[in-house]
Amino acid sequence: MMPLLGLLKSHGKLVLVGLPDKPLELPVFPLVMGRKTVVGSGIGGMKESQEMIDFAAKHNIMADIEVVPMDYVNTAMERLKNNDVRYRFVIDIGNTIAATKP
Repeated sequence: MMPLLGLLKSHGKLVLVGLPDKPLELPVFPLVMGRKTVVGSGIGGMKESQEMIDFAAKHNIMADIEVVPMDYVNTAMERLKNNDVRYRFVIDIGNTIAATKP
């Protein structure tokens, strides 16, 4: 946590979304001396989600994804189970539906 807290300006806020896989060690001294805040949420709220999306857009941060058709879902799940995934899967439902229409 120290490197992350060091990146915050005075009165800065670190928002943790989701749960860590192990307990965090939170150094109190840099929080108190820098008037910094650490907050958390299991999923984040609408405001925080929008702020994160705006920040990502401003700094050209994009997610790496692998778009897969609906009929690939079972294979994608097997790949997830085998830890054979480099990107987040996005199921292309729109093209799947369009391909099945007469």
